[in-house]
Amino acid sequence: MAPALGLAANLPAIEAARAQSASDELQWRHALSLFGDIKYPADFKHYDYVNPNAPKGGIARMISIGTFDNFNIAVAGVKGSLAPAATVIYETLMTKSQDEVVTEYGLLAEAAAHPDDFSWVVYRLRKEARWHDGKPVTPEDVIFSINTLKQYSPMYASYYRHVVKAEKSGERDIKFTFDGPGNRELPTIVGELLVLPKHYWEGTDSQGRKRDISATTLEPPLGSGPYRIKEFVAGRTVTLERVKDYWGAKVPAQVGTNNFDELRFEFFRDNLVALEAFKADQADWIAENSAKQWATAYDFPAVADKRVVKEEFKINDSGRMQAFVLNLRREQFKDARLRRAFNYAFDFEEMNKQLFYSQYKRINSYFEGTELACSGLPEGRELQILEAVRDKVPAEVFTKPYVNPVGGNPEAVRANLREGARLLKEAGFQVRDQKLVDPGGKPVTVEILVQDPSAERIALFFKPSLERIGVTTSIRVADDAQYQNRIRSFDFDMIIDQWGQSLSPGNEQREFWGSQSADQPGSRNTIGIKNPAVDALIEQVIFAKDRESLVAATRALDRVLLWNFYVVPQFTYGFSRYARWDRFSHAEPLPKYGRSGLPSLWWYDAEKAARIGKRS
Repeated sequence: MAPALGLAANLPAIEAARAQSASDELQWRHALSLFGDIKYPADFKHYDYVNPNAPKGGIARMISIGTFDNFNIAVAGVKGSLAPAATVIYETLMTKSQDEVVTEYGLLAEAAAHPDDFSWVVYRLRKEARWHDGKPVTPEDVIFSINTLKQYSPMYASYYRHVVKAEKSGERDIKFTFDGPGNRELPTIVGELLVLPKHYWEGTDSQGRKRDISATTLEPPLGSGPYRIKEFVAGRTVTLERVKDYWGAKVPAQVGTNNFDELRFEFFRDNLVALEAFKADQADWIAENSAKQWATAYDFPAVADKRVVKEEFKINDSGRMQAFVLNLRREQFKDARLRRAFNYAFDFEEMNKQLFYSQYKRINSYFEGTELACSGLPEGRELQILEAVRDKVPAEVFTKPYVNPVGGNPEAVRANLREGARLLKEAGFQVRDQKLVDPGGKPVTVEILVQDPSAERIALFFKPSLERIGVTTSIRVADDAQYQNRIRSFDFDMIIDQWGQSLSPGNEQREFWGSQSADQPGSRNTIGIKNPAVDALIEQVIFAKDRESLVAATRALDRVLLWNFYVVPQFTYGFSRYARWDRFSHAEPLPKYGRSGLPSLWWYDAEKAARIGKRS
């Protein structure tokens, strides 16, 4: 019996050795790209767009709009807890380069491996990866993280729903098994996982109380990244300090970045108040989203004498749709002709002139600003993909290029309103006593639900146009909590929503437009789309085998979404606007897909700072 007992006692070690042996036989990759086009070799030292010798030091004071009452991202999400600070406190397995369309290089992980059918992926952690308390980052941390985030965060639960198992497969290896083969995006999606420290969350705080990852907390978190929280005032400010002995300082993807000794985030409830703080030199830079503000509010002396620099950065890394959303769960919006009539009523050109100093352009695609946007008539591979759903899509998909109505002058507006009225009449709607009624005689009424003054301005402009076609229209401004609750439960007629799109769309399209997400509370399918043709095209996007097929499938999806008139498209601007006090420098040129690169690619320039004077 003794030998048997000895064998049984050694089984865990034997199994671990077998697992490690199997892991060693995998084809390990230092980087992952959706279609294999990787720029930097395994022995690269740093990205081309950084200054590897950038000076370390100085303070960067940044503006955040909103507030915070929680440092636990598991229950609040990155946006709701640590805001922009989260991604420099915690780290992911991989990190994206900013001069490639979509390629991830090792951060916490040194390498990854997956089979040709993409049914699973294994990540190998770096030996040197450490938490700020000096303990190593382990496979157990990674497994704990994905399970916990899926359990407590609806966003992460949706994002990682195709990961059915995470298990330790070697001393430093974690294997993620997916719910099916062929989904080439899933290995890179797993690479984006924020890793949390298991031992910290299973331990006790300074008062001896057991930590609870399902609860909110203002205890500064334990991370592994280049910064940690130094001090904070709840709801108002968070100061991060650079970790002097940061374990990843020599990781190629981190060299030349994270150059400031301190990052300070000041929270403001209102953009106008934030701008006044910036003018008073209480913040170092500000992102400006208002065309009106950009055109009129930056005329103070520091701009005139070049101490403050206004600069626009081209957006090359993403597209978006921003629109009035018509809730398909409401019976009156089920007829596409009514939805289309709403688009004819919207005079974008006049709004652009009156409200936005003619700075914007009309959105004509769900992937506006990218090569993924459809144009003209479908042809080639895109046409082949659309042929498979021909009987499920509007006939115009094949015969007419999609264009929005153009207004801007009385003649064009009248023509658009006449066409809108024709569509309504065709659909059985009538105007009685200047009020539009549906085929059953019920008045058509719409409440536009908005969250802030900027959205209210847009809704107020649209209201008279809707009333001209007989729609009784009201506008309700809700506070943040009420607004989120109503959106989460889809309790609205119309809202303004937007969807950001990467250059490599994939699984998130199910969340945006898929039938399965239409009835899931809190999903991004705020429109309520349940369309088998859309579902089929989403699968074509997700399972595309090369870039050409991906582009064609995405254009096909875009075309079908547009011709169903689910939304009234609004406007976009192809640049991000920043004003900054001229105390900083960056390597030239900035990466194509990095926009401003603030703050990670910049550094404090003592010579410039001396020239413009001390901070206020």
